[in-house]
Amino acid sequence: MIKSGDEIRQAYLDFFASKGHLVLDSAPLIPKNDPSLLWINAGMAPFKSYFDGSLEPPKHRITTSQKCIRTNDIENVGKTARHHTYFEMLGNFSFGDYFKAEAINWAWEFVTEVLQLDTDKLWITIYEDDEEAFEIWHDEVGLAEERIIRMGKKENFWQIGTGPCGPCSEIHYDRGEAAGNSAEDVIGGEGDRFLEIWNLVFTQYNYTEAGEYLELPNKNIDTGMGLERVASILQETETNFETDLIKPLIDQVVEMTGIPYRKDQTTITAYRVIADHIRSVAVAISDGALPANEGRGYVIRRLIRRAARYGRKLGFENPFLYKLVAKTAEIVEAVAPELKNQLEHVENVVKSEEKSFLQTLAQGLSILEELLLELEAENKNLISGQDAFKLYDTYGFPFDLTEEIAAESGFKVDQQGFDQEMELQRQRAREAREETNFSRGELEKTYAEFKTELAAEPFTGYNSLEEKAKVVALLKEQQQVDSLSEGEVGEVILDKTPFYAESGGQVGDEGLITGDEFKAEVQDTSKIAGVVVHQIKVKSGLFKSKQAVKAAVYPDRRKATARHHSATHLLQKALQKVLGDHVNQSGSLVAPDRLRFDFTHFAALTEKELKEVEYLVNQAIMANYPVTTLNKSLAEAKAMGAMALFGEKYGSEVRVVKMGDYSLELCGGTHVNATGDIGSFKIIAESGIAAGVRRIEAVTGEFALDYFNQKLNILNTAAAELKTEADNLPLRIEQLQQQNKNLNKEIADLKQKLAGSKKDDLLAQLQKKQGVNFLTADLTGFDSQSLRDLVDQLKDQLDSAIIVLASKAENKVIFVAAVTKDLIEQGFKAGQIIARVAKIAGGGGGGRPDMAQAGGSQPAKTAQALAEVEAIITETVG
Repeated sequence: MIKSGDEIRQAYLDFFASKGHLVLDSAPLIPKNDPSLLWINAGMAPFKSYFDGSLEPPKHRITTSQKCIRTNDIENVGKTARHHTYFEMLGNFSFGDYFKAEAINWAWEFVTEVLQLDTDKLWITIYEDDEEAFEIWHDEVGLAEERIIRMGKKENFWQIGTGPCGPCSEIHYDRGEAAGNSAEDVIGGEGDRFLEIWNLVFTQYNYTEAGEYLELPNKNIDTGMGLERVASILQETETNFETDLIKPLIDQVVEMTGIPYRKDQTTITAYRVIADHIRSVAVAISDGALPANEGRGYVIRRLIRRAARYGRKLGFENPFLYKLVAKTAEIVEAVAPELKNQLEHVENVVKSEEKSFLQTLAQGLSILEELLLELEAENKNLISGQDAFKLYDTYGFPFDLTEEIAAESGFKVDQQGFDQEMELQRQRAREAREETNFSRGELEKTYAEFKTELAAEPFTGYNSLEEKAKVVALLKEQQQVDSLSEGEVGEVILDKTPFYAESGGQVGDEGLITGDEFKAEVQDTSKIAGVVVHQIKVKSGLFKSKQAVKAAVYPDRRKATARHHSATHLLQKALQKVLGDHVNQSGSLVAPDRLRFDFTHFAALTEKELKEVEYLVNQAIMANYPVTTLNKSLAEAKAMGAMALFGEKYGSEVRVVKMGDYSLELCGGTHVNATGDIGSFKIIAESGIAAGVRRIEAVTGEFALDYFNQKLNILNTAAAELKTEADNLPLRIEQLQQQNKNLNKEIADLKQKLAGSKKDDLLAQLQKKQGVNFLTADLTGFDSQSLRDLVDQLKDQLDSAIIVLASKAENKVIFVAAVTKDLIEQGFKAGQIIARVAKIAGGGGGGRPDMAQAGGSQPAKTAQALAEVEAIITETVG
């Protein structure tokens, strides 16, 4: 009997394969060429271009098990039976092929005959006006009328703005009264008794701006079945979290903590949040996402921090989430094999982010302690909602931790104010979020319409940099025009072209398109909806549509770009040889004047490693390996061991670029004929751009020569300035450094003497207020270190005193305060004193009760600030 998550998935795919569907692998979680989506969040999302007609699908019947991420209900994750951030969506899709009858009958066949679900527990909902769906369920499937529930537009009609839309039909499973018997436990409700397991969307209308629902000539089917939900039914678990798709992760954490899963509701929620979030994080990182401060990177960062925070509730004080990645890889291997292949990389990213969060917590603690000192000085005991939210939003400091620490010191936190700030942020996010339409559609449709007029092989630029072509269309601001005049800019589509469109990190070609009566410069080349689009500016004459033209790529620019592109292939191989097989490309830029290569690695490269990588690339260049290209099936290319480049989506046939026996990659870019054509290779920069991702920038050919000459000029200029030869520069620099060191020592000695000479003068200025000795002074010529030294010397001479000294510079003032032990016991604290003093001078600071330092931006108020010391003494003694 089918039971495990893997068995359910395979059974589904096998079933629809038997119905003539093409089985495709899950798309990566990061959407390809779809800025409207942060994540792939539904089974249909990778196929939007097929649904809106801008691209032709490989087959009109497709089935997948799609990995998805949704975070709109993140606060409910762990608290309900079925909310997740990561889940799998089983789906079958028809693009203008079959429609309602097949979708409904096959769905019923699968749930009753393949999964063998009890028909008495299955309920159907349909859109209230969808008589066709009712008749199929009632007359063809044979369901009683009372088991088919009619629902309103809100529940059973799929629509986002204008564009394709249609009614839905859902299959619900009754888990029985034991699963819930509240008012929410009704079909379509928020309770846990009736579980929606499959949604069938019948896309049959086009909703117009005029508010009309027009029948689509080609109707589509889009279905989605939640794998975790079905698994919970077949495995008879209370919630999705106890299925074999999630529970092994919970079990591993229980083993690590020794705390029972069901000890109380707090532990249940904590375990579920951790298990859910590590699935999202691990799979997303293996698909190329990385923690960051915005976009999907922020989602990853938030999930890791949220899971780590719940880990604290279970007693974890050190990184632990990374230890769950290997188990996650086992669970999701069938749908996300990339995770197992990138295990070390994903573990390192998660561990690094966990460590960073622990440091963030430490920073937040420091800021919170300073805030408490300021409130105490102002005789307040309430942390404002704004301050608590700033700790949470800016520093990642959890509200409950703020509340806990505040309570230990006798403070409260304004929960209502915090909630208001949180709601304001959500409102800002809602306002900033663009409303997206099912159809990205209109822009791509504009260009997709021209595909039928293109040659069978429209790109000819692998073999030639010139081509005679016909103008298929001229566009200006995405609108088709008959002509473009001198000075106008627009876009040209040719039936065939030698111009390479920007792709795979390689920039688009530039060049000329000429005719009998005009000349136009191609300033960039891109691809939209599979059509090569040339961005042009007419240099002379009148450029008319539908005429014969000559298209010519700038040859020197193309050659320079090819040198840099071929060098990236050699670079990736060299990095793997030096650093290890975990190195994978995470992004690239290939331009005529440089290359940029982003790759997965967790530490900055040492000087030795950089030299070794550079040496290996130049060795491969000097070996002059022939560069050949082969067209292979994807399976053949993988069998050959070809590496795939980041961000590329490959069809059934792929282009393999082979450089001798050194490098073998799938790549659609342009390359040199032999590696020797690259000339030379020089790394000019290495840096980190995200957790676990490094970047190398390099130049080749004449640009490498320019780089060498530029550095030589700098070297010669520096030698001339120091009145020596270039070969003697290291020795000359060493001599100057020693001279500088000696001078700094002399300056330090002089400052020490200055402090000593001031000490006696200052001791004579000691004052007393209400029985408390205090000393304040406004000095010049002291930096922060020498001012601290002077305060230390004064403190050593005084048995009981408060000391506050200031030193002014041009645009700032430095304050240092000290309090002797006896006065600390009376309630005087240097940190609190300095905070009040510096605030008057437009600054702030803090420190220990016995010593503190601060700065101010208004040196003119120094005297007023120092006078505050007397007021503090009066208040404290009083």
